[in-house]
Amino acid sequence: MPPVLTPAHRPLTLHAWRDYDEQACALPGMSLGRLDLTGPAEAQAAQLWELGARRVQFTDEVDLTAVESPDAAAHAVRRLCLIRDLTAHAVLVHWRLRLPAGPDDDAWRDLSHLQPPTALTGPDGADAALTQWRDEHYLCKCLWRQGPGFVQIRDRRWGDLRRFTADEPAYHEAIARLSYGAPSSAVPEAIAADFLAERLVSRTGPLLWWLPYRVNRWIQEAMAI
Repeated sequence: MPPVLTPAHRPLTLHAWRDYDEQACALPGMSLGRLDLTGPAEAQAAQLWELGARRVQFTDEVDLTAVESPDAAAHAVRRLCLIRDLTAHAVLVHWRLRLPAGPDDDAWRDLSHLQPPTALTGPDGADAALTQWRDEHYLCKCLWRQGPGFVQIRDRRWGDLRRFTADEPAYHEAIARLSYGAPSSAVPEAIAADFLAERLVSRTGPLLWWLPYRVNRWIQEAMAI
C-alpha cells in the first residue's frame, strides 16, 4: 500500500561507491559518481544496492530544526527513510544530522539503529551522544518482520530487548501508511498514540514516519535474532 502522503520529489543528491573501504573506493571504476534520486522513495535503497552501491555520502545535512513546512518535513523524512533502508541493506552511509537543542536530550536514541552520522549537532552533549551512537551501533538494532497474520518488532535501542507483536490488520495498515511519511490523521489516533508511546514512529514537522527497518542483511542466523 503506498503512503498517504508521498514525500516531496525534490532530488536527493548523494555520491556512491562500489566498496565499503575508502582506499578501495579511490580505485578506477569504483565510483558511481553523483546521483540525483527522484523516483519512488520505497524503491531507492534496493535500486542503489542493485546498482552496486556499498558506500554512499549525502551532500546535505538532515536538519530537523527546520521542518515546520510540509515540504521541508517531507524532504527530511524522505532522506531519513532512505538512510533507514540503506542501513537495512548494510550499505555504509555518510550523513550529517542536526537535532533541536535542549538539555539532556535523548532524541538521538530514536535514530540510533541507523548508520551513525559523521556529525551530530544541536543538543547539549552532542559529541558524547555521537560517540555513544557509534560505539553501540550494530545491524538489526531495531527491526520488524512480518509473519503469517502478524507483525513483530524487535527493538534494542535502549540496551534491553523490547519485543512487540501485533496481529490486528489495522496495525499492519498503519505501518504501511507510515513507512515513508504520512500525516498523523492517516492512521487511527489510538494506533498513532501506541506507536509514539513506544517510540516506533518519529514526528517530523506535520509528518509521522516508521522507524524500524525490515532487515535485508542478517548479522547471524535469523532464529537467533
